[in-house]
Amino acid sequence: MGNILSVGQSGLLAAQLGVTTTGHNIANAATPGYSRQVVVQTSAGGQSSGDGFVGQGTTVASIQRVYDAYTATRVNSAQTSKASLDAYSTQVSQINNLLADSSTGLSPTLSNFFNNVQGLAAAPNGTAQRQTLLSAGESLAARFKSLDGQLAQIGDGVNAQIISNVGSINAYGQQIAKLNDAIEKASSGDGGAPPNDLLDQRDQIVSELSKLVKVTVDNQAGSGYNVSIGNGQPIVVGASTFALSIATSQTDASKLVVAYKSGSTLLQLPDSSISGGTLGGLLDFRSKSLDPARNELGRVAIGLAASFNEQSKLGVDQNGNPGKDFFSITGPVVSPSSTNSTTNPVISATIASAADAVALTASDYSVAYDGTNYTVTRLSDKAPAYQGSFPPPNPIDGITFSIGAGTMAANSSFLVRPTIAAAGSIAVKLTDTSEVAAAAPVVLASTTTNGGNGKISAGVVSASFLTAPPTLPLTLKFSNGKLDTVPVSLGTPINYTSGSNVSIGGVSFNITGAPLEGDTFTIKANTTGVATGDSRNAVALGALQTKNLLVGVSGQASTTLSGAFGLMVNNVGNKTREVVANAASEGKLVDSVLAIQQSQSGVNLDEEASNLLRYQQAYQAAGKIMQTASTLFDVLLSLGR
Repeated sequence: MGNILSVGQSGLLAAQLGVTTTGHNIANAATPGYSRQVVVQTSAGGQSSGDGFVGQGTTVASIQRVYDAYTATRVNSAQTSKASLDAYSTQVSQINNLLADSSTGLSPTLSNFFNNVQGLAAAPNGTAQRQTLLSAGESLAARFKSLDGQLAQIGDGVNAQIISNVGSINAYGQQIAKLNDAIEKASSGDGGAPPNDLLDQRDQIVSELSKLVKVTVDNQAGSGYNVSIGNGQPIVVGASTFALSIATSQTDASKLVVAYKSGSTLLQLPDSSISGGTLGGLLDFRSKSLDPARNELGRVAIGLAASFNEQSKLGVDQNGNPGKDFFSITGPVVSPSSTNSTTNPVISATIASAADAVALTASDYSVAYDGTNYTVTRLSDKAPAYQGSFPPPNPIDGITFSIGAGTMAANSSFLVRPTIAAAGSIAVKLTDTSEVAAAAPVVLASTTTNGGNGKISAGVVSASFLTAPPTLPLTLKFSNGKLDTVPVSLGTPINYTSGSNVSIGGVSFNITGAPLEGDTFTIKANTTGVATGDSRNAVALGALQTKNLLVGVSGQASTTLSGAFGLMVNNVGNKTREVVANAASEGKLVDSVLAIQQSQSGVNLDEEASNLLRYQQAYQAAGKIMQTASTLFDVLLSLGR
């Protein structure tokens, strides 16, 4: 009777655990990260009775969770990629909307500015036209500042999100470490049975962590999960944690970077070493879209200011004075590393001319000194642009470097940002309408006593007129089929060909017709400004709208100001579409692997209801066995009486 009773009792206990486990599954069907649990039953074996082995019932070997580590790794990996792309797409869409919007973009304001330059060319003496041009210039400068300010605000938002994400990563790390400890303690008792719910909680936290940053999990038997990020920086080892921190970039005070605490040392991690997840997406966006966009906007601002200022100085204002800079703008920003010696000499960078502005790229540069040589590296492609003594003998991508007196300490480094401050600082420098230089600085004329019909053009001046201007007035005399300056020759007489271009001292012109022997032509300074309606310099200023003033995709001066901005908008738009499409694709992958995981580990209420009925019937049947054993025992007792 005892054997029958114990068999029934074992079945009763097994069915009871089955009902309890099934109920636990049903109760946690909506719990994030919960893995379905199953009762693993085994036979209790048999006992020899002489006639064979008689079964002794069942035993519950364990209660296991249905969990596949490979599928979980796939889910985490897909979530890491999707979170990174989602963060990138959210941020880059802001830039795309900002730059492409016709009401907030640069193109309409730039076109309006040059329309007013054309208006000045049509009426160089008009005070209203001059004032309108100054106002249009101020509106254009304000638009540059507004765009740069909004890009800077996006950068501030990225900084705030980096702080938040690092805090969340540290919090998750502490939770994983605590669960490692709790799981180890729980596993050491109760025969080493796995604490399924604690394991689920830990895996769920790892899953949430994978949405913030790419993680590598090493499951160490007996000590739990070891979790690392980046290039292998551990944040959890057993029950110990290693916190991330936030630091200000060593070379850019406006930028926050992720740092790693190793003992008492705080090591700044390169952005490139942190990939995946929201944090990786933010850092990727900042380095690949935000910073280049601000730099490109600044490059357009410098291209405008440098070319317009140079042409303005090639003109004459209403008072007959040489033209002045129309715009003011901040040049390259050089930031020494915070680890440099405070006694280092100062390194500076300038953009010396409009010709140098043409060569500018949207890249930043690093300058490093190893104790022997200086290396200038273009950070956009990590390519060394110069190596040797300092300063470099020639401009690098339009940037002229210089260095102050003193001795540079070895292992010093500097960040050079040629265009970052330009868009936010551009302003109209002129305040007096009479100072707008609409006229050309020279007047060319044929002498009235000439016998031939040779005519000299109005002439234009180039940048060399500013650096090495000729002494005016100059007289050109036609003799023996050649042109020469008199009474003193400035060089080899020029063979005369009707209509061919001639350049003397930065003044370019042509003479047409047939001058006679002894005919003369004069080049004089324009001291009357626009009193005679001279608008040659205003026309030249207007021509800058369609002139190739910046380096394009060809590496040569092949794009206009509007073209450069349009290319910038196009690049941002293409990147936005690319990231959004990739995020959508990755989202489908996440849904797919989550569906696989749920099919394996998720709770199916229909299946659990079926299990509940099965265990209920088993419970009833086991109870019936025990009841039968009791009845038989009673029969035996009655026979004994």
